[in-house]
Parts: sequence; C-alpha cells; structure tokens
Amino acid sequence: MTDLRQIEHREAWERKEAIRLLYRDFHRQLFASCPDGPVLDIGGGTAHVKESRPDIVSTDILLFPGIDVVADAHRLPFGDGRFSGIVMLDVLHHLERPIEFLHEAARLLRPGGRLAMIEPAMTPLARRFYENFHEEPVDMTADPFAPVAIHPDRDPFDANQAIPTLLFATPAARRRVEATVPSLRVCRVSWLSLFAYPLSGGFKPWSLLPAALVRPLLAFERAIPEAIQRQMAFRMMAVLERVTPSGR
Repeated sequence: MTDLRQIEHREAWERKEAIRLLYRDFHRQLFASCPDGPVLDIGGGTAHVKESRPDIVSTDILLFPGIDVVADAHRLPFGDGRFSGIVMLDVLHHLERPIEFLHEAARLLRPGGRLAMIEPAMTPLARRFYENFHEEPVDMTADPFAPVAIHPDRDPFDANQAIPTLLFATPAARRRVEATVPSLRVCRVSWLSLFAYPLSGGFKPWSLLPAALVRPLLAFERAIPEAIQRQMAFRMMAVLERVTPSGR
C-alpha cells in the first residue's frame, strides 16, 4: 500500500513550483555526472525524477506510481554491470547499512560507471539547522562502517543525516571508503544548496522563495567560492566511479 507520507510528498511537489525547479537542477547535475548508457534511480520515492528523464529505471522500497521495481537498495534484482550510472537524491542517509549498499552499487555498475548522490551536508551552518529544526536525526558519533543487524520491520523513513558527511566530507573518510570498497573511487565531492533550498521550505507547506528567483539564486550560489560553500551548504554531492584493480 502507498504510504501517507508519499502522498503528502507528491502533493507538495505538485503544489510548489520552486521545489520542482530546484529538483530539476539536482537531476541535471546527477545525470551530468553519469556516462552515457542505462541509468538506475535508487530510492525514487514518488518518481518525480522521471519528469527529467523518462527512460530511467526507478526503484524504491515502497510502491508508488512510476516506480518500476520495488526492492531493498542493499539487494537489488539486477545483473552485474547492468548500468552506466546510478543516481540517488536524499537516499543514502536513510539506508541501514551504507557500506553494504556501496558494494551493491559497485556490482551493478559497468567499469567506468558512476554513482552520483546528493545528500544532506553537515556544514557548520547547516548542522545547526538540521539538529534543531529538522525531523530527521543527526548522529555525528555513528560509525557508518560498523556492521549492523538487519531489521526487517525498520521504517524506511528512518535516517541519520550525518551519514553522508561521515563518509565523504574529509579526505580521510574518502580514503577509508575506497579501502573498504576497493571497486569504487571517490572522484568528486561538491557543496550545494546554500540559500535556495532552505528558503524554499523543501516539502513543507511554506516557502520564502518565489519560483522566478530560483534560477538566479542558483547561479549566484555557484559563483560563491568553495571555501564559503563548505561552511554554509545544506547539501553535498558525492560522485563515485567503478574501477578495476588495474585502474586504481
């Protein structure tokens, strides 16, 4: 059955033009990070990514119109090397066993294929907001590399927003990811969503951002030096590439 939270999410998507414009920009960046070929969307939610790319294969653990395959991201029903790209938007921090998932993503990718993810970023500014005003928890003491028991009744909306930052925000963390999942190389981490997304209210009922200002504000954000982005961004984008041992 469809989860009520999915319905509310889709209603907000249809009601708020600013959110649609922001997410289409996210989708553009994700797709631009993947080489040509078939692309898999993991954690597609209400399948709004198909408005940007109708041919994508969209999966989620919950059923919703537009989702092609209902499956757990840790165990996906596709053959080895099936995809040139995998895209995810606000999904990794919901996964119970992120390292197990990265191994699964590596299995699905062709050599040279890429996994592109946009996730919450615990920058000095954003972390205060997430910890005090966001319903999803932030546990910076968690170890995303630690083994975790499988809980079949776990709520798929459970999360730790710190996980992407703990995995990818520092060179040391990225080196540990590569050592743990040697078939993946972290090729880029960038910082997004300084002003536009927070002002939009996300999928909340309110918004302080008129749709007409979305594109100019995004252009302004991109012009800000990276040193400032690292202090203020609400999102991070991590791109990992499938490599062979000889390519490392």
